Amino acid sequence: MFIVNSYMLAVGLCFITMLCWGSWGNTQKLAAKTWRYELFYWDYVLGIVLFSLIMGLTLGSFGSQGRSFIPDLMQVSASNFGSAFLGGIIFNASNILLSAAISLAGMAVAFPVGVGLALVLGVFINYFSTPAGDPVTLFAGVGLIVIALIFNGMAYSRMSKGKAKSNRGIWIALAAGFLMSFFYRFVAAAVDLENFQSPTAGMATPYTAVFIFATGMLFSNFFFNTLLMKKPFVGVPVTYKAYFNGNLKTHSVGILGGIIWCLGTSLSYIASGEAGAAISYALGQGATMIAAFWGVFIWKEFKGSSKSVNMLLWLMFLLFTTGLALIIVAGS
Repeated sequence: MFIVNSYMLAVGLCFITMLCWGSWGNTQKLAAKTWRYELFYWDYVLGIVLFSLIMGLTLGSFGSQGRSFIPDLMQVSASNFGSAFLGGIIFNASNILLSAAISLAGMAVAFPVGVGLALVLGVFINYFSTPAGDPVTLFAGVGLIVIALIFNGMAYSRMSKGKAKSNRGIWIALAAGFLMSFFYRFVAAAVDLENFQSPTAGMATPYTAVFIFATGMLFSNFFFNTLLMKKPFVGVPVTYKAYFNGNLKTHSVGILGGIIWCLGTSLSYIASGEAGAAISYALGQGATMIAAFWGVFIWKEFKGSSKSVNMLLWLMFLLFTTGLALIIVAGS
């Protein structure tokens, strides 16, 4: 299987993760023109499952290093299988909430608030589970990101003052971020991060863990998304009949979103053996700035804002970027 053997390559893969995690939301925005996000989300999950299988059968099976995907999947212990599967369930609950927040408040707010909170909490959780990197520099970077999140919240609050709908989106994003901070650790716990070349018996390679994680998402989606279809945060209930009435182009957009997200997730876990779980996770969650960029400059979600709001947005970008730079230095 493909294994990363240098820190700089691991950082490079984490930046691709950042781009993928911060860009998949564009597919939801595109689909939203004709398609409810509850229906989009089914295709999104199917895309994740499909691409995790492709990654396992290709990069996870080529070469002489490590264990190939199928033999590795067959030998994973019940406890490690359950840990990665539970990670998929937790992530699915959080990501459905994040999708709802995107539909209510937009990418420029839902991602920085929700995923930013997940970054901060997740770094603590992953670092104390598997310490890697200089803690002072690492947590200084996290501190700057916290301030950036505060500025983002202030900017959106000023722009949408008096709109209850926008406030609801922020609260949903916060709930999503809290849940999202836990999923990475459960999946990483199933992987032997110390030795990808000769993993401990019963533990999974990153490729196998991501596939098990994806099956956890699909399994839980029959409960979470069905519930949301019947009791949506906004709009009238939708049915499975409406989903199957969608055309190929509409379904393809959702599947593409899942593929983009799964590529980023796979690379994050592949890089975690060299970079450490906390740093790999934190760099990937820099996706908040990528998503904010899409929301501000492409989707024009802050169009017509005052000078004070624009200043807060620029400060958010500056502090978040500086915080990410410190996280990279912490790992090196």
